[in-house]
Amino acid sequence: MNTMRSISLGLIVVALAGLCGCGGHDVPDYGVEKPVNLPGSRRQTWAVAPAVNLSGQRAVDPLIQADVLYMQLQQVAGLNVIPVNRVVDVYTALRIDQVKSERQAQVMCELLDCDAIVVATVTAYDPFEPPKMGAALQLFRRGEQRLPPNVDPRELVRQAVATTQSVTPPPAGFVQVVGMFDAANGSTRVDLLRYAAGRNDPAGPLRERLYLVEMDRYAGFVYHSLITELLNKPALAGR
Repeated sequence: MNTMRSISLGLIVVALAGLCGCGGHDVPDYGVEKPVNLPGSRRQTWAVAPAVNLSGQRAVDPLIQADVLYMQLQQVAGLNVIPVNRVVDVYTALRIDQVKSERQAQVMCELLDCDAIVVATVTAYDPFEPPKMGAALQLFRRGEQRLPPNVDPRELVRQAVATTQSVTPPPAGFVQVVGMFDAANGSTRVDLLRYAAGRNDPAGPLRERLYLVEMDRYAGFVYHSLITELLNKPALAGR
């Protein structure tokens, strides 16, 4: 009887020790993502236009890409962001499918009452692991000149297209960043893992690997990187 009690007591002790071990197991902490701030002291409003697909891949949806960019811009402190559906409404009213000149962008900014409009261009797109994506961001800033009163904006847009054929230097209100992000590249993967910290469940089954198998998440990393580079441009400092 004493032997049986000893065995039972030993089993209970082992079970309790196992429970304590599980409870005391270190759960990975969430990382902390690095904040992104708009340069200058004045809050601004930017609009996001539908993306332009130059990758040749039908899987690239211009509206989805614009939505991913919109979500990344929303995380920038000091920035209000107008969603892509409002820009699409203005496109429809002006009978255009994309911004093709600074003058067109000026009309868009006037109608949307924003400081700038952002257009993403996808130049390469391979969603299979390791993913690859090439992209550019074009920022068209609102100028000081305002639209003439009692003028049809559609006529201004038509005239703007007609004047884009001549070769001119880059306009003062235009800023662009371009990048190729190949996850097979070691430095790109390091940057991706750094970005993923704080943006995934560290106790989940995939953790940071989510950003290698879900292309929309990888696109978010791409746009975040381009936004960071864009905001560091001297042209945006102190505005």
